[in-house]
Amino acid sequence: MGTGTEIGRVRGLGSAKSGVGHWWHQRVTAVANLALLLWFVASLVRLPALDYPTVVLWLRQPVAAIPMLLLIVSVFYHFRLGVQVFIEDYLHHEGSKLLAILALNFYAVGGGAAAVFAVLKIAFGA
Repeated sequence: MGTGTEIGRVRGLGSAKSGVGHWWHQRVTAVANLALLLWFVASLVRLPALDYPTVVLWLRQPVAAIPMLLLIVSVFYHFRLGVQVFIEDYLHHEGSKLLAILALNFYAVGGGAAAVFAVLKIAFGA
């Protein structure tokens, strides 16, 4: 195995195996998002009205609150995974890449936490 060429330096090392988990998580969350969004739309269609009191009464039920929380977590995680790939592919400067990923993580966690808090606040009747 030579060290003079690019292929000589990497031959025999195999793949890094870090991208497979990321790819797999993206596909699993996509399927979960599809199933949960279908549930969400079907649930909203079945409501007698879409006014605030009706939706709050619906969301206070555990049968509605739990899938809604799962939908929120899945959507924000899927969003973070997808934008992370975009950042890693199109930002080439390591400093700006690091800052963008940090901002993405803060945004995804903050947005998800705010949405989860809102659903829990309604579900527990506050």
